[in-house]
Amino acid sequence: MKPLLNTLRSLALAAALAPAVLLAQIQAPQAPEIAARNYLLIDVTANQILAAKDIDTPIEQASLTKLMTAYIVFDAVRAKKVSLQQKLPVSERAWKMPGSRMFIDPKMQVPVDDLLKGMIVQSGNDATMALAEGVGGTLENFVRLMNEQAKALGMSNTSYKNPEGLTEPGHLTTARDLSTLATRLMTDFPEHLHYYATKHYSYPGTPASNGNNRNLLLFRDPTVDGLKTGHTNAAGYCLVATAKRELPKVGTRRLLSIVLGTSSENARANESQKLLNWGYTAYDAVRLFDSNQAVATPTVWKGTANSVKMGRPEGIVVAVPSGSTGKVSTQVSHQDPLIAPLAKGQTVGSLKVLLGEQTVRDVPLLVLDDVEQAGVLGRAWDAIRLWIK
Repeated sequence: MKPLLNTLRSLALAAALAPAVLLAQIQAPQAPEIAARNYLLIDVTANQILAAKDIDTPIEQASLTKLMTAYIVFDAVRAKKVSLQQKLPVSERAWKMPGSRMFIDPKMQVPVDDLLKGMIVQSGNDATMALAEGVGGTLENFVRLMNEQAKALGMSNTSYKNPEGLTEPGHLTTARDLSTLATRLMTDFPEHLHYYATKHYSYPGTPASNGNNRNLLLFRDPTVDGLKTGHTNAAGYCLVATAKRELPKVGTRRLLSIVLGTSSENARANESQKLLNWGYTAYDAVRLFDSNQAVATPTVWKGTANSVKMGRPEGIVVAVPSGSTGKVSTQVSHQDPLIAPLAKGQTVGSLKVLLGEQTVRDVPLLVLDDVEQAGVLGRAWDAIRLWIK
């Protein structure tokens, strides 16, 4: 019986490690009609998919590519390989990039901070190329870094051929992979999210005619603070948008919407707004456990402590159809026996969240405090107790 239980627990943990979990279809609200080829709505706080259409279908990336370009640059800044104040040269190739531009030229040396604004706010392909060449050393090396990072993030259906998103054979992604990238971008680099909320920017000495952020939701909804637009003839009009709203007893609740292949700038904004508003009203967020709160304190053997706290550093929030919070219940499982040493952050169990009889989420539970191994006598005594048990 015990091997069977262990197998079931292992399967539950594996499912919980997916980037987001599709909400169990118990009285699930009907998603609105969305005029897009593909779309996805995720409750980032609860780590759940609320609505989806063709999220694993390969699509043209357009300027949504620049989310990964930014990820690579942010990572380089954190690693001190480059600084925001460092000035980068503008190559002939960067200067001659077609499409959206920041209007920089080879006579300029432009700070990384301004190039990021030019890439994110103005969607400048010239700024993007200058960053790629400056951070990667060569364009080819930067694209290699993009693909390596995509693999590391688990974006299994994404392939990058360039850093700016111009149409090129094989330059593809999916809505699911974009959600993985956008979520990791926000969680890994919160100190840089202000770039995506910037409404206007133009570099001194360049034309200011294209200084407005193309994400129209920044001008319509004060809770929207990102992220990126994209458009080519092949991709249509695309938008990865995110909003955060403060809710009683929950705190900050962040949603992420992805709409791909719409017909116009206005359409991508309208459909994104429709998804976000629906997500906040059709689903309630329930905070089950606070940050670092113990979900359970199971017995530990052969350790310096008799028990260990299991939980999540960020707490646990779930999204359920509005009005159904009273039907939420939980079940805890964990490795048995738990034998020291146990390291903080180690996965040792899971919390199954149920809505009625259906599973909403399986949340991995982590060790919240280190438990060191006991001395020789303590380990020997517990070994005898385990044998008797």
